[in-house]
Amino acid sequence: MERRDWTDGHVERWKPVLPDLDPEVEGAVTRMEKLSVHLRRVREQSLVDFDLDRQEFDTLHKLAGRGGKAAPSELSADLDLAPASITGRLDALERRGFVRRSPSTRDRRRVDVELTDEGRSTWLGAMDFLGHEEYRLLGVLRPEERTVLNDMLRRIMVVAEGRTGAEWDRARPGSEPLA
Repeated sequence: MERRDWTDGHVERWKPVLPDLDPEVEGAVTRMEKLSVHLRRVREQSLVDFDLDRQEFDTLHKLAGRGGKAAPSELSADLDLAPASITGRLDALERRGFVRRSPSTRDRRRVDVELTDEGRSTWLGAMDFLGHEEYRLLGVLRPEERTVLNDMLRRIMVVAEGRTGAEWDRARPGSEPLA
């Protein structure tokens, strides 16, 4: 028999109260919610350990996702922020030595923001912290099981994204995946 988890008890408590409750749906949704909370806590701990606030990490993350170099306007769009807000973030990151700004070599009117070695190292450290936990959790599954799980979750996400449309990309801050 498989080991029981907290959710098994949760479903058992609610089944008599809600006789039509589908234990498989309730179990899956509750487990996904609890895993999401767990991974969010691990992510927040990684930010504490690397002395980053969420805004700093998000900005470094978006910059890294653009190959380590971008215009402030691109970062502003990626982060869904007003240009003045991105300027303040970049000022703080530049003071910490995580980014540098320089005139663009392609357009004199443009400034490029570049991730420094220290910024990349700090960002990667925070990413690795969470990545290790993700691999620890999913490591209980064989590779083919991870593929099946991923395919099943994709099918569910296609339905969720179809209902919410473009709003999906504007999830609440701190709820988006890291990569």
